[in-house]
Amino acid sequence: MDLLLDKMPDDVEDTARALLREACDRELTLATAESCTGGLIAALLTDVEGCSHVFERGFVAYSKAAKGEMLGVPEALIEREGAVSKAVALAMVEGAMAKSQADIAVAVTGFAGAGEKPGLVHFGCARRGQPPTHFEAHFGNRGRALIRAETARVALAMMRSAMG
Repeated sequence: MDLLLDKMPDDVEDTARALLREACDRELTLATAESCTGGLIAALLTDVEGCSHVFERGFVAYSKAAKGEMLGVPEALIEREGAVSKAVALAMVEGAMAKSQADIAVAVTGFAGAGEKPGLVHFGCARRGQPPTHFEAHFGNRGRALIRAETARVALAMMRSAMG
């Protein structure tokens, strides 16, 4: 089985390295709350030597129950808005901030495979003391690996942008 990290586009790895360098320089810590990427963003952030102190923690909240138990996302919100929604992405990033010591967090929830809305991903990003931001992407039905790589690309860029 080929690992997705082994197939990651160079620009995504470069973005992860740049994000980590900037976080190191600014003494900022990072956290992730991931659903459709299953920990891929956290893996990218822990694959770079010399900046391990920057990555504070990651939450892989793939199921609805995990989103509630790990991040405090209300079940009623998931039922009302859907697990893949702006409201849930924002609740996930707020939960990651509340349950970590990170200065910046990103959350992703989406449909990485075929289905009702293939390639739809909602992102939430927050910097401590500032309101969270949201982004919605439509990557289309291009396969799980590509959608997950594109999701990582956007999430890393959002975190870098949150640094100011």
